[in-house]
Amino acid sequence: MQHLADKEGLNWQVDSAGTGNWHVGQGPDRRSVRVAGNYGIDISKQVCRVFRTTDFDEFDHILVMDRSNLSNVTALARNDNDRKKINLLLGTDVVPDPYYDDNLFDPVFKLIEQGCMAFIKKYK
Repeated sequence: MQHLADKEGLNWQVDSAGTGNWHVGQGPDRRSVRVAGNYGIDISKQVCRVFRTTDFDEFDHILVMDRSNLSNVTALARNDNDRKKINLLLGTDVVPDPYYDDNLFDPVFKLIEQGCMAFIKKYK
């Protein structure tokens, strides 16, 4: 999203966070780094952090990948204002987790890119 927003000349602050603490402090999966690199995007410097309640104060939109993330983030919402910020990136569809299938990383990247482009088109 940050790469696409920058290409559009948008002054957006984009961040990423997980809903579990399994990989806090670690970089992205090497397969994600490779696929993003294939599309000219360097994500190798990203570091995993956990979503925090203060993210509702810092960001206008909270985009999640699947229904589990949706449930976890919604549970942290303090009020209706927070809840209104939360949406699935792909509208009503979920982004599949490619972790257990190396062949899914490229198609998942493309799904995420499409979702990001649609979001940018709607909000730029």
